[in-house]
Amino acid sequence: MAQVPQTFFDALAVRTWCGLALRALGRAREEIDAINVYPVADGDTGTNLYLTAESASAAVEAVFEAHDAHGSGKPALADAARAMAHGALIGARGNSGTILAQLLRGMAQVLAADGETTHTDGEGLRLALRRAADSARQAVAHPVEGTVLTVASAAADAAGGAEGDCGTVARAAYDGARAALAATPGQLAVLERAGVVDAGGRGLVAVLGALVETFTGEVPRAVPVTSGPEHARVAGDTDTTSPAGLAEILTDSPDECTDDPGTGGPAFEVIYLLEADDTAVARLRQRLDGLGDSLVVVGGDGLWNVHVHVDDAGAAVEAGVEAGRPYRIRITHFGLGDVHTTGAERPPREPAQRAVVAVVPGEGLAGLYAEAGATTVLARPGEPPASGELVEAVRRAHAREVVLLPNDADLRHTAAAAAEQARTEGIRVALIPTRSAVQGIAALAVHEPERRFDEDVVQMTSAAGATRYAEVTVAERQSWTMAGICQAGDILGLIEGDVAVIGSDVAVTAETVLDRMLSAGGELVTLVLGDEAPETVADHLEARVRESYLAVDTVVYRGGRQGAVLLIGVE
Repeated sequence: MAQVPQTFFDALAVRTWCGLALRALGRAREEIDAINVYPVADGDTGTNLYLTAESASAAVEAVFEAHDAHGSGKPALADAARAMAHGALIGARGNSGTILAQLLRGMAQVLAADGETTHTDGEGLRLALRRAADSARQAVAHPVEGTVLTVASAAADAAGGAEGDCGTVARAAYDGARAALAATPGQLAVLERAGVVDAGGRGLVAVLGALVETFTGEVPRAVPVTSGPEHARVAGDTDTTSPAGLAEILTDSPDECTDDPGTGGPAFEVIYLLEADDTAVARLRQRLDGLGDSLVVVGGDGLWNVHVHVDDAGAAVEAGVEAGRPYRIRITHFGLGDVHTTGAERPPREPAQRAVVAVVPGEGLAGLYAEAGATTVLARPGEPPASGELVEAVRRAHAREVVLLPNDADLRHTAAAAAEQARTEGIRVALIPTRSAVQGIAALAVHEPERRFDEDVVQMTSAAGATRYAEVTVAERQSWTMAGICQAGDILGLIEGDVAVIGSDVAVTAETVLDRMLSAGGELVTLVLGDEAPETVADHLEARVRESYLAVDTVVYRGGRQGAVLLIGVE
């Protein structure tokens, strides 16, 4: 279906742009990954940009769904723009994704400046693009020309000289970015040697192309990724369409690469979200700048996304702890085949035969699942993972066969989409529709990698299905439930997803829920305590089971910040 052009930049245009940008990055993802040589030739720039855009798009869709549910019509431009920026911030991946998040945040600061405005025109778009480029450059500790920052600045410069509506401004920005992208090999030696343009800049051109399509309905012409036949000849017969081929170029002549920023560096990439004030973040920047390179800190209003390449990953995380509260911590070892170690030094790691990938709601459970050998995806309250994040986890598991545990009924379709994508990449994926983390624990307990894949999946599915689940949580607002009307602050006991008990005390409500579950029988009770659970609730429930239910065992885990006060499983 043809895209209907948007006349002004309103909430619907934000939604359309996010969707088109996601589609454009999806088409270009593998191509961008293949030309990724700076700052590290790890072949993931396209994927990181796609995942960041997916998170931004999902956040905007959530705003529209909320307005539809309340019958309040289209959201304000400010609401959609802020959602876009926040989604990109919490979902930002890698150096390129973090910079894209700041670009979108800079635009949102202009678009949301007047919270009551329904739309803006070409002038507003010009200002937004300028703020985006400037704020992204400020977020990078040591800006380098020939990168996405150069492309963003060129786009803003070109837009600034354009007169007309949003379509005219968007097209000028795209043309300026496209020209700047073509010039990047002349600004970075590592790009010139590889005969390619900057991968992050290529991704931004795709995003700006989607902006043109949003306002004109026209898809801009294709963007070249190589810098000309003369550079291809420099590479000889080497394959310049794969990360391995590009790494070969970079490591072929070490004497020439010694001082180039793209050919050496720290061993780890560290990324985390951080809750901290501006003063603490300023100190954090200085600390991290002394620990490594490729430092990008984006965000504001108490929430930040921190990205840095370091040799001491622990020190980078500790610096975050000193500044505030870091979470969603991701540490990646550039390791095998990366330009820091040269791929020729070690053979490629063989994939494992089988792995388990699980979505978990808290840090405590993430540790428990990891100890059992699972690759985990942490789902924060109100921040469910997107399908791209699950696909990335499946890839990270590096196995021929993967069992996927979504551990949330609302994630079933997201997990199914991720499984389908992974299958197209040659990975055999089985999705077990677990609806709670306690069902996932039961499935993981019977997992045996030595069994045939189908048999293992059947046993894990059977164990999950035999586990009834419940949770105790706090009501956020007045609401109608199957157990009656609850008020904000009431303690709710949900069994199999439905409110069964409304109470005022956590221990009493949990006991009532547990009694109802055990009335149908059971052999093992699993309790997962959240951060907000009273210290005595586990002892109280263990005593209740011991005194009232013969031959029923109880196991207790600490789940951390998992949203619910308490998770209960009965097998």
